[in-house]
Amino acid sequence: MAVDYAVIVVYLAGMLAMGWWGMRRAKSKSEFLVAGRRLGPWMYSGTMAAIVLGGASTIGGVGLGYQYGLSGAWMVFTIGLGLLALSVFFSARIARLKVYTVSEMLDLRYGGRAGLISGIVMWAYTLMLAVTSTIAYATIFDVLFDMNRTVAIILGGTIVVAYSTLGGMWSITLTDMVQFVVKTIGVLLLLLPIAVIKAGGFSEMKAKLPTEYFDPLGIGGETIFTYVLIYTFGMLIGQDIWQRVFTARSDRVARLGGTVAGTYCLVYAVAGAVIGTAAKVMYPKLPTADAAFATIVKDELPVGVRGLVLAAALAAVMSTSSGALIACATVANNDIWSRFKGAVTRGGDGAEHDEVKGNRAFILIMGIAVILIAIALNNVVEALTVAYNLLVGGLLVPILGGLLWRRGTAAGALAAVAVGGLAVIGLMAGYGILANEPVYYGLLASLAVYVIVSLATKPTDAAVLAAWRERLAGRGGEPEPAERVEEGVAAG
Repeated sequence: MAVDYAVIVVYLAGMLAMGWWGMRRAKSKSEFLVAGRRLGPWMYSGTMAAIVLGGASTIGGVGLGYQYGLSGAWMVFTIGLGLLALSVFFSARIARLKVYTVSEMLDLRYGGRAGLISGIVMWAYTLMLAVTSTIAYATIFDVLFDMNRTVAIILGGTIVVAYSTLGGMWSITLTDMVQFVVKTIGVLLLLLPIAVIKAGGFSEMKAKLPTEYFDPLGIGGETIFTYVLIYTFGMLIGQDIWQRVFTARSDRVARLGGTVAGTYCLVYAVAGAVIGTAAKVMYPKLPTADAAFATIVKDELPVGVRGLVLAAALAAVMSTSSGALIACATVANNDIWSRFKGAVTRGGDGAEHDEVKGNRAFILIMGIAVILIAIALNNVVEALTVAYNLLVGGLLVPILGGLLWRRGTAAGALAAVAVGGLAVIGLMAGYGILANEPVYYGLLASLAVYVIVSLATKPTDAAVLAAWRERLAGRGGEPEPAERVEEGVAAG
């Protein structure tokens, strides 16, 4: 195991070094929060794929393959579909808005009255996403070092908080690129073929497993529909995803780079399901499906390769965790705290520098909170379900309505967020947190209220809509800070 340990230690040290290097770049609010809006196609594609494919997509995706066979790919597959839909239909418009948060977009569209409540909902979602990603460190470090759960969470969480606090989005982008490469080599190029070979090939897998393991719809139509509602639509509106769209240097990069990342997710989904299916052949009676990834890595991979694949799992978790953390801190500072203060700092370089320090402080504070909550929380699935149900039930309709329906109003948006969010919470209390009905009915309630209230209230002011159209066209945005990044790296 000494070689495996060395691989992991080098990887973790590299993450901290990237954070330190990123700190030198993050000299303005734009650089710190959205990497100066200057990522090229290669860096944009890699960092977008890294954030959406986290521990749930890697460890959880293999677990679903172990439990359901090839149809276990559907969860990660719907994530890829959501990213493709976002990239093809919405990313160009989102990038042209030149904002920092989803709530700022709602303020622009509806006239400045929808941001606070939507910010609170988005903050709750990103906080729980960061928490659930942080909890996953316990699983990986337990396999690596037989480490206590609390110590594992503190170790993994501290590294992510450190490099995220140092350089903001630049540090996260640079580490995500490393994580993307490690994940591709570890999971797609090493673990996938080794798992299939160890299981005896596809012919042996088919001979030893029930036929439903090779049915593309074996997981069930209702489950697939729920995945689409939660994950596909969740990709369209999450702050963690939008904040990456804001980093693109052009409309074309956002559209084409996101399409490449979405396609990568589809391949990753199938790979995880195949690895899980192979694990079912080799270990038919594991205590839990989620143990499949760790078991096959620990028992079947050679020294060195095992360390690299475990580093890939760690990379998957860290990329999602850091992306959710900076999203959570950005929303907390820009959408909630700044509104309570009564003003957002604006001005020259000095004000920009103060904003960097403020956002850096919020990442540190939110990071400490995430680690503490992760230590106290046990049920990861329930926490993640609550987060996604609130996001989709409360914010999907007013966000997509604002982008697609001119007649939507601020009153309709506020009513949709409030009714959708409360309906989801109430229905989860009645049906159970893991039930499908809360997101179904909550989304329908949000849509009905949005349409009815919008039609019953005065249309959005013509001046607000005119300013909105100007921003969508890429005009009227705040000036960007002077470029300070070497062309070779920024070009991606």
